[in-house]
Amino acid sequence: MSSLSSPGPDQGSGRRPSGQLERQIMTMLTEADRGLTPREVRDRLPELAYSTVVTILTRLHEKGVVARRRDGRAYRYVATSDTAGLVAGRMNRLLSDESDHASVLRRFVGSLDRQDEQLLRDLLRESED
Repeated sequence: MSSLSSPGPDQGSGRRPSGQLERQIMTMLTEADRGLTPREVRDRLPELAYSTVVTILTRLHEKGVVARRRDGRAYRYVATSDTAGLVAGRMNRLLSDESDHASVLRRFVGSLDRQDEQLLRDLLRESED
């Protein structure tokens, strides 16, 4: 299994899988030529409620992957990371929640397909250089 998202209670219910909206908004912010307000994000994703956009942007800010600055009465959000950074941060938080890192990492590596396992080995070798 090479995917970080696993089937959850949201799938099959018409809701997006966990984290999908965060990734979608992160991609939008990364590709934008300037910071975006929640209204501008909402205008690009008309299927979302404004309050949902604000909630997601606030969570991304709390995770440190977006910065915000006041622009009138609203905030303007800009990505400080990319979607890969968002996923890596999530992986780090999950790992830090467990006391037995070796078991978690062993199971994680054991669940990777051969290509991803080789990629991880190559990356680890690179980091030693």
